[in-house]
Amino acid sequence: MTNPYESLGVSKNASADEIKSAYRRLAKKYHPDANPNNKEAEEKFKEINAAYEILSDPQKKANFDRFGS
Repeated sequence: MTNPYESLGVSKNASADEIKSAYRRLAKKYHPDANPNNKEAEEKFKEINAAYEILSDPQKKANFDRFGS
């Protein structure tokens, strides 16, 4: 798995609002409905969702910051 901060294009000290904003912007850009039959966009969308799942949960984020993937 890639670094969730890099996937969303935010810094390690980004606020929850900055993380959410980056997620929404990228999810809209790479959403499968906006990119039909584009496997690359689909994979990027999955990566963005996985990154947001980690960074939006304070406990998962703390664990990632402490231990890495």
